[in-house]
Amino acid sequence: MASTAVVPEQGLSEPQRIINIFFAPSKTFDDLKRNASWWAPWLLGAIFTLAFVYTVDKKIGFEQSTLNQIALSKAQTEQLERLPADQRAQQIAMRTTVTKYFSYGFPVLVLLLDLIIAAVILGIFNLGFGAALPFKRVLAIVFYAGLPFLISTVLAIVSMQFIDPESFNVSNPVATNPAYFMDPYTSSKFLYGILSAFDIFVIWVIALMAIGISRNSKVKTGSAFAAIFAVYFLMKLIGAGLASMF
Repeated sequence: MASTAVVPEQGLSEPQRIINIFFAPSKTFDDLKRNASWWAPWLLGAIFTLAFVYTVDKKIGFEQSTLNQIALSKAQTEQLERLPADQRAQQIAMRTTVTKYFSYGFPVLVLLLDLIIAAVILGIFNLGFGAALPFKRVLAIVFYAGLPFLISTVLAIVSMQFIDPESFNVSNPVATNPAYFMDPYTSSKFLYGILSAFDIFVIWVIALMAIGISRNSKVKTGSAFAAIFAVYFLMKLIGAGLASMF
């Protein structure tokens, strides 16, 4: 009697997962059912982030970047102007040092932030939609969905080669949202914050998260997108309100 052997289905490699996110995201998110590893997109993101920080250091300078951020706040600017010259220099030097170390440690902060985002998404869909998703898989969805930010990071690195360092805004360095075309120093802080929410890459990432949730549960993609975008927009709304007040 002839016997037949069952050959297990071969999964995607990490490079295939990463490439498919941009061309066939459903394949990547389906493969997370087999293996919910997330280290590859995080590592890739950390490398690109450090490349961005290094470019800021060399092309803009952390002191100039710090001064640009201070100038965005009228209260901070006035506070520094009231200080004697030596104390003002000390404050700027201290803030520059903090900014530098914080920037080079940003990949660790991204890891912590994505853990929080994954926990929030887990709560929304497991409690609100009965999705029954495991945390590790949701975390992998968040990391893989965030890969389009690599493109915006590259665009930011390229743009720094051509801009005036005094006009650099580290919190909005690329023309991918309507707020980029506003004057951040004189425009309404509330309107600036709201318009910055409609960023091409953020919407792309949210769409990928929705696909990932849908492919790993019975939640429809449209419902997943609406739920995630609603939470994101609410946070931007609160942030814009606080910015306009303080």
